[in-house]
Amino acid sequence: MSPSEKNYKKIVIKVGSSFFCSKKGEFDEAALKHFVNQLIKLIESGNRHFVIVSSGAIALGMLRLKFDARPADLPSLMASASAGQVLLMSSYIKAFKDYNVGQVLLTWEDFKDHKRRLNAKNTLNKLLELNCVPIVNENDTVSAEEIKIGDNDRLSAMVAETISADLLIILSDVDGLLDKDKRLINVVSEINSQIKALARPSEKNTSVGGMITKIEAAKIAVDSGIPCVIANGKNSELISEIISDPFCRGSWTVFTPTKRKAL
Repeated sequence: MSPSEKNYKKIVIKVGSSFFCSKKGEFDEAALKHFVNQLIKLIESGNRHFVIVSSGAIALGMLRLKFDARPADLPSLMASASAGQVLLMSSYIKAFKDYNVGQVLLTWEDFKDHKRRLNAKNTLNKLLELNCVPIVNENDTVSAEEIKIGDNDRLSAMVAETISADLLIILSDVDGLLDKDKRLINVVSEINSQIKALARPSEKNTSVGGMITKIEAAKIAVDSGIPCVIANGKNSELISEIISDPFCRGSWTVFTPTKRKAL
């Protein structure tokens, strides 16, 4: 079966902080609602299951606690994460309406320790079995190292690897990976030094990481046999197009798996 013929059923979608925050730094509730409505349509139209790895807790906490810029000190970052995570989950619950959602907060230790990783895998798969949408985030209130690197891109890839997902989609406010002439690269068959050199870190006030961590996440995914797409989440109905055929050279970048995912 070629990649374009695959039926993608178990999908991990990562959404970044910039997805929820307007240029004025305000929470964009309409963007979240539009995103969730796309998922609801796909859930209702077929046997598809989604895990959402969602940034946004620190950004929302900054708004609630009235920080003008991303705090430089760790306690303030943790406080922002704590205040913002409540708002983030409340927003998802409201957007999904009659659909159940579950909060899953993870740290790198949950992936390093075999037993904890197995527990995380079983919990996520059971939520999907129960038709409940897991909303995953790094536990930023206790995980100092994650706050320093702000890396939910890699977290999404590790979640996809853990549950043997069929597809990883990383949504942001950019169309994908651009070449040196600012043209969109549709397909990346090998993540080499030339591809890595195209990445730039984020300069946004509410987030860090940028394309660098997205490429690192794509590397984790494709090495596990999972295609990875980087796309602009604010494009209308884009998720449905991607799931229909990630390799159709649409308005996104897809990273091709280096091996076949174990069934």
